[in-house]
This record gives sequence, C-alpha cells and structure tokens, in this order.
Amino acid sequence: MTSSATRPWMPSREGVVLRVRVTPKSSKDAVEGLETTPQGPALKVRVRAVPDKGAANAAVTETVARWLGVPKGTVTLAGGSTARVKSLAIAGDAAALSIELERRLADHD
Repeated sequence: MTSSATRPWMPSREGVVLRVRVTPKSSKDAVEGLETTPQGPALKVRVRAVPDKGAANAAVTETVARWLGVPKGTVTLAGGSTARVKSLAIAGDAAALSIELERRLADHD
C-alpha cells in the first residue's frame, strides 16, 4: 500500500486532486506508474497529443479517466496547464477514489 507521503493525490471537498507528470508526443496514451518530481510523487502519463491549444491536456484527462474507470467529465485540469507536472481534479467519493487509485497503482508494481 502506498503511504500518504508517496501518494500523488490528496482528498478534496469534491473528490481528489491528482498530480501527474505528462509526456506529450508519445507513441501511445498510457499511465505508467509513479515518478518522482520536484513537486513530489506524480502519476506518469504519456499521451500522443501535442501540447498545442490544450490538446495534450484534454488527452491527459481522458487517459486518466479511462485508466481509473471513471466518466471523462469527472476529471478536469486543476492546475499546471502549460507545465509538464499538472494537477487534475477528480470528482467523486474521495475514499472510494483513493482505494481505486491504490489498486490501480498496485497493478503497476
């Protein structure tokens, strides 16, 4: 189980806020586990989209939603629109989302 110090997410009033590190112009759209960043641990996300006019940001929210098994509309960009390290807000029950994030990350170990 991931300790709270190594989790790339934190509970919020609306659900959770997830830190991601994005690699645009990749060969595939995929979540590839955790990565250490200066801001702390982040979910490593690769997307095929280029960082132009929000295309990569849209691809990131869709990729994370698909990976987590939640509706696309529940995942929104909360910060870092032009940075590689971004914050995503995921609406829903924070406890249930945390459990699902733990489970999905355990599959990557």
